[in-house]
Amino acid sequence: MPVLSVRPPWRETLISFRVRNYRLFTTSNLLAMTAVWMQRIAMDWLVLQLSGSVAAVGVTVAMQFTPMLFFGLMGGVIADRYPKRMLLIVSQSASAVLAAGLAVLTLTGAAQVWHLWVISFVLGLVTVIDNPARQVFVNELVGPRYLRNAISLNSSVFQLGGLIGPAVGGILITAVGAGWAFAINAVACTVVVATLSMLRRSELFHSPTAERSKGQLAEGMRYVLSKPVIFWTIVMLAFLSTFAFNMPVFLAAYANNVFHVGAQGYGFFNALVAGGALAGAIASTRRTSIRLSMIIGTAGALGIVQALAGIAPNEIAFGLFLVATGVANLLFITGANSIIQMSSNVRIRGRVISLYILVLLGGQAIGGPIMGWLVELVGPHIAMVASGVVPTIAAIVIAVLIARSANLRVRISLRRVDPLVRIIPRARASRVKA
Repeated sequence: MPVLSVRPPWRETLISFRVRNYRLFTTSNLLAMTAVWMQRIAMDWLVLQLSGSVAAVGVTVAMQFTPMLFFGLMGGVIADRYPKRMLLIVSQSASAVLAAGLAVLTLTGAAQVWHLWVISFVLGLVTVIDNPARQVFVNELVGPRYLRNAISLNSSVFQLGGLIGPAVGGILITAVGAGWAFAINAVACTVVVATLSMLRRSELFHSPTAERSKGQLAEGMRYVLSKPVIFWTIVMLAFLSTFAFNMPVFLAAYANNVFHVGAQGYGFFNALVAGGALAGAIASTRRTSIRLSMIIGTAGALGIVQALAGIAPNEIAFGLFLVATGVANLLFITGANSIIQMSSNVRIRGRVISLYILVLLGGQAIGGPIMGWLVELVGPHIAMVASGVVPTIAAIVIAVLIARSANLRVRISLRRVDPLVRIIPRARASRVKA
């Protein structure tokens, strides 16, 4: 899918910031994402401290994402039916209340593991509506002209928050405890609500809302099945989210049991992944086209790098592989997000995005406990290798299936005038061979 006729100059890397509404929303979003990452780090580490179990951290991850498995598609229907700005105000207000509750429980010393699991589950319910509404709202902020750039910048903001948040969160946990990280997130969510109220509604690119009718969920599923580019992207995402996207489980185990670096080390490991992801998100703004083959290939590369991280001999090598994992992760996520949004009809986009988010977060709900159990059974090294090997194999199988369905074959040439490896139609390959 061509998205730009020429590669943009570097001065246009932040071109979406020319739009006032997007600029306001994204600035507050950076604050919110930083605070959210701080809260995630604090919750995971607090669960590990209270329980002494990596598997319990996996359950915490599952509690956050399980609601998406059961209600994710309904969240897309709601996002298609109602104004996105209003939905975001409601969801961010609820997030502020929940973060404030976490802060009170922790600062008073009353927090127990089951409290964190319950609040994680309720936060997951909020995410069911917040995520599809937020994804589609980007289009209303910037319109089709800057949509691809805005998607990449949103990922950059998320990862910049992931770069700052874990590092600050690790320091906060050590210095004053996890409770203050929760309190800061409550304030940040309140700032987002205030910013949403300040947006100029006359300058929004309002998306058409879907009328209430029967069969809207089924309509969304049929649409995805009819679009191979969307279908195969989501299938690949399912393998990655289940096996590879459970970094809190692996990094908690490495920080606590392998390198013995504590909460600050755990925050630093997360910051390395986010730093690489930020670089990947910025690099994605330079793409002139997005292809399904590129997305599947990036997924395979991510699996290989993550498997190599599992056998890293020391902290320095492990850190370098974490940065590379972050780069590959975001190149895949921004590519997948862009190709799904830009190739789906705006009338049904909320339902398509909700399926994408369902797989992204629901896979982590399934994979979190599995990976936590695997870490305790065979150790973090073997578990992390497995988390990379499975998606790599899946990428190879999907690539073969796509090639067969498109009647393609790989041709390898040793002649200097030809590329080393080319993918060409079978009929043409037969003529070349003859």
